[in-house]
Amino acid sequence: MRVLLFGIMKDIVAAKTLTIEAELPTVGDLKHWLKQEYPAVQDLKAVMIAVNKAYASDETMLSSEDEIAIIPPLSGG
Repeated sequence: MRVLLFGIMKDIVAAKTLTIEAELPTVGDLKHWLKQEYPAVQDLKAVMIAVNKAYASDETMLSSEDEIAIIPPLSGG
């Protein structure tokens, strides 16, 4: 599974993309895996995940062909 990273997520992982070999059937599983592998992600409560260019809930099913993007909280005004 290939995951695109943006903003602070790109800094935490030190890469623009992440290739994950683990079996992660849902977005919720992906979030849990990220928190295990990258403890700094724990601090980012409002991380959004998009699957095929649409925001996804934790229950959204994932497949290896999906385009997955992790979008950190936005700030500004």
